[in-house]
Amino acid sequence: MRRSSFVLDRLRRSFANPYLLLTLTMLMWAGNAIAGRLAVGEISPGTLTALRWLAAGTIMLALCWRPLKEYWPALRPRLGYLAFMGVIGFTTYNAFLYWGAHSTTAINMNIVTASLPAMILVGAVVAYGAKVTAIQWLGVAVSAFGVAVGAAHGSLATLRALGLNLGDGLVLVATAGYAIYSLLLRRRPAVPAIVFFAAIVPSAALSSLAVVAGEVALGQFIWPTAKGWLILLYVTVFPTLVAQIFFIRSVELIGAGRAGLFVNLMPVFGAVLATLVLGEAFALYHAVALALTLGGIVLAEWGRPRPATSYAGAAGKRRAAASEPR
Repeated sequence: MRRSSFVLDRLRRSFANPYLLLTLTMLMWAGNAIAGRLAVGEISPGTLTALRWLAAGTIMLALCWRPLKEYWPALRPRLGYLAFMGVIGFTTYNAFLYWGAHSTTAINMNIVTASLPAMILVGAVVAYGAKVTAIQWLGVAVSAFGVAVGAAHGSLATLRALGLNLGDGLVLVATAGYAIYSLLLRRRPAVPAIVFFAAIVPSAALSSLAVVAGEVALGQFIWPTAKGWLILLYVTVFPTLVAQIFFIRSVELIGAGRAGLFVNLMPVFGAVLATLVLGEAFALYHAVALALTLGGIVLAEWGRPRPATSYAGAAGKRRAAASEPR
């Protein structure tokens, strides 16, 4: 009894520690790129995407059926928006990420996805007229150059010719899609984040079936092998469900702004995991690209004007708790 009480107490303490939860979240999301590389030849990208969201959708609907019914009046008028969010944020992001894994390294995948904060910053200027300081623009430029160095594999000749690796380009498209999703989160219905997540997963599951149909038509469909099922189990349980719950809890504890800074850990974890799990070589250009990308993000965050008010009150917390599954 004492041992079980000790374990439960430790679990409660851990769930109240946002820094631990966020670190584990970024580790799991970084592992998604590793899973994409391991999936090559074991399960096709569209099939991995579809089965992932079908499984996650089934679990979320089972867990959130009553809250979904409760908030249905707020969700019903926004069905088109919810469907689009599932397609652009979940299906598009994951399908292009897994396709990209066929022709680039996991290290590069995480470096390219690290450009997400810079993409969101530029998108906020275009879509919402957000004010950006000179330091922020410098940060965006430095971060973009870092991504270019990584995508060009450190080759100046490749940079000059703009002949980037196909896989890196696909990952860049995936990241751009997720940036659009992130920008549109501010327009989401005023419902709890976990309910919003449950409401958009079905559209991801349904739209990903179209990707599978395309794979079948092109003769690229691969039903999961034994290893493929294990990869599917990992991406469903950890990057999708556990990491999502951890992230939502962390936002509740410290706010979306501070929680978002932990995204910078993803390329670092990704590089370590790719070296340890996949045996990928960590080259000098990877280090340069990583330093530039993270340095640019730090500059952009450092130059960001600080809001006069924090995320206070129930309404503010609901808006802050943006879903960011990977």
